[in-house]
Amino acid sequence: MGRLFWKFFLIFVLVQFATAVGVSLAMRSVHPDGIPRAPFAFEGQQHVPNFIESQSRPPPFGERPRRLLPLIPVVLGAVVSLFFAWLIAWYFARPIRILRTALESVAEGQLTTRIGISMGSRNDELVDLAKHFDHMISRLERLIETQRRLLHDVSHELRSPLARLQAATDLMQQQPDRTAEFVQRIQRDTVRMDTLLGELLTLAKLDTGVSGNLGSAVDLAEIVAEIVADARLVADQKQCSIVVSGPDSIMMNGSHELIHRAIENVVRNAIRFTPSHTVVEISMSVQSGSIRVTVSDCGPGVPEDLMNQIFEPFVRISPSNSSDGYGLGLAISRRVMDAHGGTIVAANRTPSGLLVTLEFPQDND
Repeated sequence: MGRLFWKFFLIFVLVQFATAVGVSLAMRSVHPDGIPRAPFAFEGQQHVPNFIESQSRPPPFGERPRRLLPLIPVVLGAVVSLFFAWLIAWYFARPIRILRTALESVAEGQLTTRIGISMGSRNDELVDLAKHFDHMISRLERLIETQRRLLHDVSHELRSPLARLQAATDLMQQQPDRTAEFVQRIQRDTVRMDTLLGELLTLAKLDTGVSGNLGSAVDLAEIVAEIVADARLVADQKQCSIVVSGPDSIMMNGSHELIHRAIENVVRNAIRFTPSHTVVEISMSVQSGSIRVTVSDCGPGVPEDLMNQIFEPFVRISPSNSSDGYGLGLAISRRVMDAHGGTIVAANRTPSGLLVTLEFPQDND
């Protein structure tokens, strides 16, 4: 048994012992027949014959059990009190012991530890504490698994361009006449590595809560106009068009740079997957205290079982397009939305295409 158990137990025992002593003293001050004892008689008071003598003489044999009768409920009360003191102390100390054991297991790296089932059918604050513990460990397990997968994916993504750089430098030494060609390859892979590291740095900052100034007044319609102006250069090369609808100005609080990046990632992703001669639609609206931006394309969409995974780092649905990015764009968009207290969701369109909805709170003070 732990210290908390014995504290509860001793407190209840002391309380019950004090109660028993008080009851015993009160009962001993009363004669077994209910007549109060008179230790002396006042002057002028009628003398009780042989009172002192009767008190000094031992009681007859048959009177002794009567003298012991008042002690029986005291003894029974003490026994019952001890039992219930032990029961209540055990009831409160057991979940604390379970939680302590679980914390020791987690400290040793056992992130599969859960204690909700061990609490049984009880329903109190300690059960709520156990549920919060399980939720915390589940989230911690997911975060650590995400970090492990991220480290694995980063090492994999960096290994390929580093290998090409090494090969290019070796070939450049062996074939000096092709130096210009190898320099272009080196520059291309260097840019790709710089882009990857920049996205990873942005993702790491957002994960650690370093999101800059989110209280600046920005015009969402202006940000979307900037994104569309840049994205049309890529869309024209693919022979697809971008259609924008919504108010001319939507003021909100947030980070101009982060909001720009979140929406741009979604728009560029839509242009990448939409077929040629199709339309990418961008819609802005203000409704029910929120600001909504939707981006839809006419591409193949996403399998339903993978819909929630597209916002995770290094998740690429189409392997054929893996060279176009690292699968970090939508992950960054979700982190940006989380930082602004908003949401981002995706859903397939009918008959084809993907609809991504970004929703910001209208008042972000």
